[in-house]
Parts: sequence; C-alpha cells; structure tokens
Amino acid sequence: MLTRQRKQHILSVLQRDGNVVAKSLSEELALSEDTIRRDLRELAAEGLLQRVHGGALPIAPADTDFASRQQLAPDEKVAIGRAAARLVKPGQVVFIDGGTTAVQLARHLPRNLQATVVTHSPSVAIELVSHAQLEVVLIGGRLFKHSLVAVGAAAMGAIARVHADTYFMGVAGVHAEAGLTTGDIEEAEIKRALMAASAETVVLASSEKLGVASAWVINPVTAATSLLVSPDAPAKALAPLRKAGLAILRSDDPGAG
Repeated sequence: MLTRQRKQHILSVLQRDGNVVAKSLSEELALSEDTIRRDLRELAAEGLLQRVHGGALPIAPADTDFASRQQLAPDEKVAIGRAAARLVKPGQVVFIDGGTTAVQLARHLPRNLQATVVTHSPSVAIELVSHAQLEVVLIGGRLFKHSLVAVGAAAMGAIARVHADTYFMGVAGVHAEAGLTTGDIEEAEIKRALMAASAETVVLASSEKLGVASAWVINPVTAATSLLVSPDAPAKALAPLRKAGLAILRSDDPGAG
C-alpha cells in the first residue's frame, strides 16, 4: 500500500470510528507501528488529526480564528447561548468565557437581570453594555487575539479573587478520554483557573466540538458539572460522554433553564 493510500485509509478509519489506534491499524495492514506512527505524525503536521498516546483523534475545527468560528454551527450556538442564559439566576455571580457561543449567551441575557458577570472577554463585555442592572467585571491581561480573551498572570490573579456560582465554559474539544481541550497552553491555564474558582461549570459545545481533541488539556470531562448541547448533537458523540459520567443538557430541554 502506497503512503498516500495508507494516509487516506487512516483518515477513513478516523471518520468511521472516531479514533485511530496505531497498534490495531498496524496489525490490520500488516505494517510496523513505526510506519503508522510516521503517517500519523505527517497527518498531524498537515492539520488533519490530533495525535494522542497510542494513536489519533479527530482534530478540533474550533481551533480556527474567531471570525472563522462564527461560521461554524451558528444556529446551534444561538440555541445553546439562549438556553445557557436561562440558567443565570438573579443575584448570582457568573463567569462567562470567551468565544462565539459565549457571545450568544451574553446576547440572550434578560435586559432586566440583576446579577454579576465576570469575564475576560471584551466581546462578551461589549454585549452587556446596555444591561443597566447587570454588574459587569472585565478581567484584564494580555490579549490573546485568536480567541479575543485576556490571558497571563494578571488575569490569573484576578480570577483567583472571585468565587463564582457558575462558569459557562467554551472549549475546542470535548472527548470522553482526551478530556476538555483547547488550542493554546495559556488559554488552558485560564480555563482551569476559572473552573477552580466556580461552584459549577457548564460546558457549552456545538456539535463540531464533540468527540474531537485539541493539543492542550484543561481537565477531564468529569471535572465539569454538565455539558449543554443542541438537539442536533449526534447521539453517537454523546454516548461515551454519558458513559464517562458527564451530565448532558439539551438546549430544548426545560431542565436547561
């Protein structure tokens, strides 16, 4: 089998099974594991998969820039954002993450809501300017332009001084084994700090984020309180997350607000 054919087969297996195990594939093709691992390295370098111990997972499309992510699953993000907004109760202190789904959450908060929103996302803060009764605390730091959020020591220090009721979290990937992942090491640290400073964490994830992985692990999926998805989320992608013990909320479920 030629290299091109092997790589195409690897991508076909990845699409079919949602993962590639190097040992199993080497046995199937009667090739050495070294050959398969070399193919995986090259495919990863081309941005076609995410290497993990023993094989590979689908790469997270949410690792693209902010403008491009706005085009991914826009209807799902609106539905998830609307349902997440219903989870915010009067008097609460909540963290709202950066990202396109988080912007939809902010956009759907009631104009008469009396609560406190803490965010490291200028995009989220701007959405809340006209909410007269909402206290908005903007965390500063170095602007990570890819996600339009503050990162670094200043942001970490400010987060550590807050006790929030709920953290509404954005991720690049949600995978039962690979965990909650994102594409930048500093952003992963910030998200981990936000989880630690919150009584509950609700992960907001449109379908393209399910069953995929990015390079930097935030926490295992079980560190989150629940995962909020749209009705379009594929059952095949949700099944291993439920099996891992993660509570699943659907945006059309009355329980999601």
